[in-house]
Amino acid sequence: MNWHLLQLSEIEQLLNSSPKGMDSITASELLLENGKNQIADHKKKTPLRMFLQQFTDFMILVLIAAALISGVLGDLVDTLIILAIILINAIVGFIQEYRAEKAMEALKNMVASTARVLREGKTIDLDACDLVLGDVVVLEAGNIIPADIRFIETHQIKVDESTLTGESHNTEKIAKTLPEGTYGLGDRTNMGFKGTNITNGRGLAYVVATGMNTELGHIAKMIQQDETATPLQKRLIAFGKRLSIVILLICALIFTIGWLRGEAILAMLLTSISLSVAAIPEALPALVTIALAFGAKRLVKNNALIRKLPAVETLGSVTYICSDKTGTLTRNKMTVQETDEIQNTNDYLSFFQENALLKAMALNNDISITKDKKWLGDSTEIALVQYAFDNNINKYTVEKIFPRVAELPFDSNRKCMTTLHQTEKGILVITKGAVDELFKKLDKNQKIVIPEIEFRVNKMSEKGYRVLGYAIKLLPSLPEKLSIESVESSLTLIGFAGMIDPPREEAKQAVAECKQAGIIPVMITGDHQLTAKAIAIQLGIIASEEDLVLSGTELSALTQPQFEVIVEKVRVYARVNPEQKLKIVKALQDKNQFVAMTGDGVNDAPALKNADIGIAMGINGTEVSKEAAHMILLDDNFATIVKAVKHGRRIFDNILKFIKYTMTSNSGEIWAIFLAPFFGLPIPLLAIHILWINLVTDGLPGLALVSEPSESNIMSRPPRSTKENIFAGGMALHILWVGFLMGVVTLAMQAWSMHYSQNHWQTMTFTVLCLSQMGHVLAIRSEQESIFKIGLLSNKPMLGALLLTVILQMMIIYTPLFNSLFKTQPLTIMELVITFAASSVVFCAVEIEKSFKRMQK
Repeated sequence: MNWHLLQLSEIEQLLNSSPKGMDSITASELLLENGKNQIADHKKKTPLRMFLQQFTDFMILVLIAAALISGVLGDLVDTLIILAIILINAIVGFIQEYRAEKAMEALKNMVASTARVLREGKTIDLDACDLVLGDVVVLEAGNIIPADIRFIETHQIKVDESTLTGESHNTEKIAKTLPEGTYGLGDRTNMGFKGTNITNGRGLAYVVATGMNTELGHIAKMIQQDETATPLQKRLIAFGKRLSIVILLICALIFTIGWLRGEAILAMLLTSISLSVAAIPEALPALVTIALAFGAKRLVKNNALIRKLPAVETLGSVTYICSDKTGTLTRNKMTVQETDEIQNTNDYLSFFQENALLKAMALNNDISITKDKKWLGDSTEIALVQYAFDNNINKYTVEKIFPRVAELPFDSNRKCMTTLHQTEKGILVITKGAVDELFKKLDKNQKIVIPEIEFRVNKMSEKGYRVLGYAIKLLPSLPEKLSIESVESSLTLIGFAGMIDPPREEAKQAVAECKQAGIIPVMITGDHQLTAKAIAIQLGIIASEEDLVLSGTELSALTQPQFEVIVEKVRVYARVNPEQKLKIVKALQDKNQFVAMTGDGVNDAPALKNADIGIAMGINGTEVSKEAAHMILLDDNFATIVKAVKHGRRIFDNILKFIKYTMTSNSGEIWAIFLAPFFGLPIPLLAIHILWINLVTDGLPGLALVSEPSESNIMSRPPRSTKENIFAGGMALHILWVGFLMGVVTLAMQAWSMHYSQNHWQTMTFTVLCLSQMGHVLAIRSEQESIFKIGLLSNKPMLGALLLTVILQMMIIYTPLFNSLFKTQPLTIMELVITFAASSVVFCAVEIEKSFKRMQK
């Protein structure tokens, strides 16, 4: 219902109410019929259901099966390790989902708890949740509006709607019906919305929407939508399904070949199961969790608090950052940017000529100062008084010279405010207001130059500034009865001031770095189109004529297909409502973009929740936005996002390195066991050897990859394509050829040692495969740079993991207890040297591969 377009008489008929309010019986009936005025919770999952759902992932189910089979066959150690990893991941996932439920609680807590209403002409206080359609609410400064309302009468009432509309200045409210047209929330000046704050004045209003039918309720519905999976989650799900099926088929094939060759069925079954357990990287979920946790810890030090761990990685895949303007890209503080003083020759005003505009700015306001020297009052007036103060005109000093004796308060109809001051020559009248309104009140002599003044005003307006003018005149004495017609007439315009909520100084650099990293910044704001465009140009968000600016009204006129044609070209959205913010995010996602949304208000919460990553402001952000977001900027600094993106890319790179390492290692094991029969060789490894490699060789160095520093080009390359799978960029080929090489080197060592060291062949074969993987992890620390350039000490945890793994391998070779357990024998010095030499082949091959990559750059 377009309540803002209806006459009050029509509203009274529709609601069956009157300015005196309704009777209690009717109110009770309506409350039963429509329900309470509160934000409803969506159907919650029980904690047990949340926890059990963590075990439904395909890869997790395969791991559970492998753990059970391994346990049945007597390998309880591996079973316990796998189950522990699964349990840790389930607990982390449960905590994240459980905390997400707090978004709705925060939304409920921000609404008014009590309301003052008129019932049958009497004023009563009642719980806000008991309000019904047609109730007449009594409102005054300091109240939270308890429902969506249509004003009946207003007395200088102003409302802070920044959390809902994104506008940085308070909105003056009126009671009259608006002309026919399309209005965004911020333009519905005769309406009030649930959860917003009254900062000034008083008024009466009809309740026109309650509970989930309010604008706040609509936001609640949008927050309750399911979240999107992160790029990493999508890739790992697909990766896990394919990998598990392939590995199970390969293991079945190896079992069949061994059985046909006459190998013992029990031994082949144990080997096949061990190989399947080894080949499925069950450490991957744990490593991802650890990598994300480490990244989250580093990000906190950079003022970015991660609420949902997958968000750390998602940052590295983001292609669009849709940023709220107010308080995020700008300071959320109105500031005078420019003034234009008009020189006048009126002799009778000569006493006020010097710094006349600055004096008028200091005098014409209702600002007060707190004990700790902070200005208190309307944000626009504070900006004007501050500007005068910064230019050596102190409000309180000037007021002593020109004390106020009367005033005509601001009125939204005439868009002006007038103060009257005592001087030696009479009463000084100072009128502040919209320049076009002041033009109507000027002295006839000055009206001649209005076109010239208008040109100067328009130049200021084109910069996106909000322009306010000042005009004065001198009365011989204070009139007995103040009237607008007599006081605000025959004025002399002395100048005007241009104000704007200016961009943060660091935001421009952050925008430039985003663009360099292939990320497109987009401004989404409830502010006016001209202002938004001016800020966007200053920040570099708009850099060419192809960059479009779209208003909420224009967006409403577009169909979804029409919008999706241009969505990737739009850089600024102005005067948009919450539904449109969500529409923008979803349209970009439909174009296969990964979207980050920053914001601080209630209006941002649905988009924050549904974006691939929602980023809330920690200082000025509402609790609703924080609970809906994946990440919180503790310093409200847009530049912090750039640091977070770098961390996200680094973490994803390191996860890919782990996958490359562990899958290549597994590939080497599979190649060795699969090819052995074709060369007339026995199965080279025992089941316990495979499990040892899986536990120690894969585990320790793999986890150390989490600490790998970022690549030098990490912020000069575009985001990883969302269409690419995990094995894109040559990873699949690397896994196959390096794994094949690893398997061939292992079999070559087996063949040689069976001929020259018959008793020790299996120990040498086992050790070559183990140490080859150490050389491989050392070489893949960088995608292109040589290990000798990045330095062995640049990742000290990796160096420690390698040394520990080698020591453990030596322990099972030279310790009698482990010789018995692992079926190994002590090697001679020469055999050990030959083993180390053979193990270096893989390292050298990968370093040669990287040198070819560098030459192709």
